[in-house]
Amino acid sequence: MPPSTEAVARVGILTPSGMLGAGFAPETVERGLTLGPDVIAIDGGSTDSGPHYLGSGVAKTTAAAVSRDLRILLKAAATANIPLIVGSCGTSGTDSGVDWVAGIAEQIMAEEGLDLRIARIYSEQEAGFLKEELDAGRIHPLAPHGPLRPETLDSCTHIVGMMGHEPFVEAIRAGAQVVLAGRATDTALAAAVPLMLGMPAGPSWHAAKIVECGGQCTTNPRAGGVFATVDQDGFTIEPLDADNVCTPTSVAAHMLYETADPYRMREPAGTLDVSDATYTALDERRVRVEGSRFEPAEQYTVKLEGARVTGYETVSFSAIRDPYIVSHIDRWAALLRTVLTERVTQTLGPADDYTLDIRLYGHNAVLEDLDPDSSAPREVGVMLLVNAPSQATATAIAKVANPLMLHLPLPEMEYLPSFAFATSPAETERGAAYEFVLNHVVDVDSATGMFRTHHSREVSHV
Repeated sequence: MPPSTEAVARVGILTPSGMLGAGFAPETVERGLTLGPDVIAIDGGSTDSGPHYLGSGVAKTTAAAVSRDLRILLKAAATANIPLIVGSCGTSGTDSGVDWVAGIAEQIMAEEGLDLRIARIYSEQEAGFLKEELDAGRIHPLAPHGPLRPETLDSCTHIVGMMGHEPFVEAIRAGAQVVLAGRATDTALAAAVPLMLGMPAGPSWHAAKIVECGGQCTTNPRAGGVFATVDQDGFTIEPLDADNVCTPTSVAAHMLYETADPYRMREPAGTLDVSDATYTALDERRVRVEGSRFEPAEQYTVKLEGARVTGYETVSFSAIRDPYIVSHIDRWAALLRTVLTERVTQTLGPADDYTLDIRLYGHNAVLEDLDPDSSAPREVGVMLLVNAPSQATATAIAKVANPLMLHLPLPEMEYLPSFAFATSPAETERGAAYEFVLNHVVDVDSATGMFRTHHSREVSHV
């Protein structure tokens, strides 16, 4: 049965990990159950890993890892008779991602003899519907994006809306014991049950933000997840691992994670404000947080995320240890670009619809000009990433580059250097490349109207 919606004194949130499929020790969940949770909440994805997963509709995690974690959590939820909530299923929250996780869950339940009601909440959006909202003036850009063009919506392979807590609450009130959702804010899945059971919005949203990444708010993030207890005055948080520690600093520091402002964080329904929050160590492991506030928004909004194909990529990687070239590596990279561009024109004909990305690993591939260390490395890895309108063209360009990435000398050199390719063949086709093109919000009249919920079997509302 879903948790009672009658007033309660406290609500416990068990978050075993920052992401389903990332792994955690089963004994940490067992200990968490002894603390009296009212919900198990875990995120299933993110945009952190780039647009490929939304664009392709493919998960970042492997099915075996998701199955391993989900088996533990389904059994724990059944044992404790509490809801299990997973948000952003399949990494990006596409409809196929929700169905993928639901299929794994159903197989596990059949194997374990579990009988739990599953709700699937879908968050994909149709371009046609969004163009109607755009024409009505209900879609607005978030910085740094400008106004949305209708053709941008048509170009997306997948578009998702980012749900708040309300669809989770609606599903649980309808009797769902397992809620598998599409794209959602990282905090919504953890805030849903506390808000449903009458906890104040400030502590509920703040606790949800702190637990979103599991043990990242502890002094040893590798040791597993956390348990938060929300009440009328604030919340208390502690690690699930008995040897791990939460400190005021480790807890407060998590407000710096993935936020533009460490004191204020926007949700669909409003803004969390922690500028007056206090963090107090209750003992060597637990932290008490009070003073969080939540400011309801005048207009409820749903953020859109969309990705489209930008071409097809082929990558090639070689390594240079020649001391003279390494000491002049920037000049060599510029020469590689110039000579390669000339040879592509000579070989394949004039073309201006491809791009070359040359990255020098071990030199400046990560920070580029921001790197304060200008000393010469001993060796440099050269990655060439070609993007072209077709896979065949991208690979052809990478093949033109092959002899240059193996032997290209600087003009003043009197010998032919030799470099080392990392693989044979030297070219690896990466397939379609994607980019994020939506950073906009939709004004909505209903917090659940853009999302579709499917229950595994008919249930009565409670």
